[in-house]
Amino acid sequence: MTRRKRSQRQVSAVATGVAELVPDPDRSTGWTLTLDGAPQSHVDLADPTYLEFEYVRRIAATIDLIAAPHQPLRVLHLGGGALTVPRYVAATRPGSRQRVVEIDGSLVELVRRALPWDPGWHLKVRVGDAREAVTTVRAGGYDVVVCDVFAGARTPAHLTSVEFVEAVSRALAPDGWLIANVTDGPPLRHAKVQVATMRAVLPEAIVIADSTVLRGRRFGNLVVVAGRTAPPTAALTRRAAGDWFPGRVESDLDRFCGGAPPVHDADAVGSPAPPEGLFRARG
Repeated sequence: MTRRKRSQRQVSAVATGVAELVPDPDRSTGWTLTLDGAPQSHVDLADPTYLEFEYVRRIAATIDLIAAPHQPLRVLHLGGGALTVPRYVAATRPGSRQRVVEIDGSLVELVRRALPWDPGWHLKVRVGDAREAVTTVRAGGYDVVVCDVFAGARTPAHLTSVEFVEAVSRALAPDGWLIANVTDGPPLRHAKVQVATMRAVLPEAIVIADSTVLRGRRFGNLVVVAGRTAPPTAALTRRAAGDWFPGRVESDLDRFCGGAPPVHDADAVGSPAPPEGLFRARG
């Protein structure tokens, strides 16, 4: 059962842990969703185009640039949270048809109740496992698959293999894109393997991240964009450099991967846990 603290913070036990909805002190309609203390999403109910997290801004920039402005897209979101990116797509590309797959049904109900979205959007939220869901969708049915799945603060192993990327590839239109949020820290072993794994199936790829993360100096998020056609590298480079949180685009992925091999189901592992105290340090 959800309870409200004096600060209006909402705390609720969900299937995957303890969820908190924390009001944004700077935005009267803004909320941050955390799960077991790890930040999952930030949304502004009055302005779905406002994006607080730097990696989410990079996902959104990619979606902005892979098709003409305002053109509706078919988007499959693996991982729901508070639906930050689906809300953004609905606002910036009206008429887009979107499906969200989130494994935690009680989290979905919390978000639906506390952070409702416009019922007029073509947005369907389904409870289920991301890999099972992606294997059952219509072949070529999506222009974009956004993969941002975490069990706590780690991506599950069954979503890190060549076989999983093959299932995503099947779901994508020929000119479609996989946009994946990968977390890692020095020396980026997991990120290099994940990029190699995605490129084994979807060879045209780039990575967008903070320069200190790309250089392996700190733990953080890397956004991988992978498809069958050349990505809009120059436009994304300009967008990343000029953002509130300046980032860098890495396109020389042979050098980035350094010979790291793709992984298959038999040897796949989940993403590394973040350093202890990382989220407390962020406040």
